Formats: sequence, C-alpha cells, structure tokens
Amino acid sequence: MSPLPSLYISHGSPMTAIQPRLVGERLSELARELPRPRAIVIATAHWLARQPHVGGATRPETIHDFYGFPQALFDIQYPAKGEPALAARVTELLDKAGLPTALDPTQGLDHGAWVPLRLLYPEADIPVVPLSIQPQLGPAHQYAVGRALAPLRDDGVLVIGSGSITHNLHDFRAGYSEEREAPYVRPFIEWIEQKLSEGDVAALLDYRRQAPFAERAHPTDEHLLPLFVALGAAGESAHAQRIDAGIEYGLLAMDIYRFDNALTSR
Repeated sequence: MSPLPSLYISHGSPMTAIQPRLVGERLSELARELPRPRAIVIATAHWLARQPHVGGATRPETIHDFYGFPQALFDIQYPAKGEPALAARVTELLDKAGLPTALDPTQGLDHGAWVPLRLLYPEADIPVVPLSIQPQLGPAHQYAVGRALAPLRDDGVLVIGSGSITHNLHDFRAGYSEEREAPYVRPFIEWIEQKLSEGDVAALLDYRRQAPFAERAHPTDEHLLPLFVALGAAGESAHAQRIDAGIEYGLLAMDIYRFDNALTSR
C-alpha cells in the first residue's frame, strides 16, 4: 500500500463551516480521491504551545473558539473519536526526533481542525488527534515536526496542517473584496507555489525574508506554519499539487496543497 499523502488546508473564517463556498467543493472532491485514512493527525494554527502538545482525548470536544458569529456556528458539533494510542505514538516519534512533547488528555478540536474536517469527512467517523504548533520556533521547527511524523503515512494516518495561505485580519478594515483583491495576495501565493513545485525547501523556510509581501500576507507566522508540518511529513522527494480554492473577502487565499511521494504522485 502506498503512503497516504499529507495535506495543507486553508480553513478560512469560521463561517466556512456554514458557507463553504469553493473550498467546500474542493475538499469534497479531495475526500473522494484519497484512500480512506484509518486516523487523522491535524496540526492547527489555533492550538499554540511552547513545545509540541498532542491531544490524547478519547472523545475530543468541539471547541467554538470564536465570538460574534451566528448561533448556527455554535450549534455545530464534530463528534469524531480520538485515538489515545495514536497520540502516544505521535509523542514517541517526536521525542525520538529530539522534540520534547507533552500529551494532553483533554484537548478538543478547535475550529482550525473541525471546520475543514467537517468538509472532508462530514460523518466524523475517522479518529482525530490534534497537534499544537510553536510559533516562536519558526518554520524549520515545524518542518522537523512533520519529518518526524512521516512514518505515520505508511500506517494509514492522514497528516494535515490547517492554517491559511494568507492571513492578515487587519486588512478586513481596508475595504478589500472579491472585486478588489489585496495586491499582495497573488504574488505571495504564486511564490509559494513556485518554490513548492521546485522543491526549494530552503527558500520556503526563509519565506519571511524571500517571499514577496511576506509580512503583509502573514503579520504573524501561525497560519502558515502548518504548511511546513505537511511538507515535512511528505518527505524529501514530495510532489506538491496546489488545489486552488479561491480568494475570500479579497484577502484570504484558500489554497489547499496535497503532497504525494514523487513516485506515487498522480
């Protein structure tokens, strides 16, 4: 059996859960294409910790980590089971890679996890193990986290990074829209696509200095860092496929990336 791909998903606003637009279509298509995973490990931009933390809950709660949105969002539950044995395996792999890790037996699924998972697997019938990220340690650290998790893909585990390929919420006040895109969005996402297609990991890890408009696209790192988890999990010879899911509100690019082994890419 070929290893599963790893994924990076731009989850967008919490409203994606009830207004999925193009990203909902793309994730539904992707779910039909992928072999069914036995479990999912998801690194999310909304669980931050100083060292990797792994969620080991048997029944992770659905966390509504937002405010000011319609009640319909707060009514949504994503009742996927956890898998404590897999959480322990993730902890073991990270520890062996020299990345000291803590197991959290109570952590639930924040909206960076359950919003995209609900679009991928709406039946919530695949166990999910959440994983925190470490913004203060940067892209190279998250890439190392992904590399440590690569063996999981041979065991039917889908490794996902959930963030946003562009994420500058300050620009919601700037008047951008579908008719008036922020000028930095396309140059930034095109640079990311080019470097991924070239396999230029060094440039990607140094994106804040090398990518055009990096600080406009990401005033802080946390929503791009899950990309490096997915990229690392794919291994050195990964083939990157960009799945265009549009640009919402003129500033949130909703790109999805699928990373396959070069020999098994479609």
